Amino acid sequence: MKRPDVITIAQDGTTVTTGAASARVPIPNDQSGNRPLYIRVAATADSRIQMGGSAVNATANSMLVQPADSVILAVAGHTHLAYIQGSAAATLNVTPLEDF
Repeated sequence: MKRPDVITIAQDGTTVTTGAASARVPIPNDQSGNRPLYIRVAATADSRIQMGGSAVNATANSMLVQPADSVILAVAGHTHLAYIQGSAAATLNVTPLEDF
């Protein structure tokens, strides 16, 4: 059976502010306290992100999240999300999606 193209959010995520230097945040857990299979990342201005472990860094060549847009990413074995600003500081929101 194919999953519907919908998302379920039952747990608050994490909101951070990007800066000129790379920073990282742990991927937030879902409502069961487990690492989610997927996260939704949204930004108020162009930002670069990179998933990885506790030492991951984002660079100008990392994945672009455009302003007022969002991406849904598979978490896989990653524990942290690194982020860095594009042309200016942005608010970045990382939300765990509930598993079906």
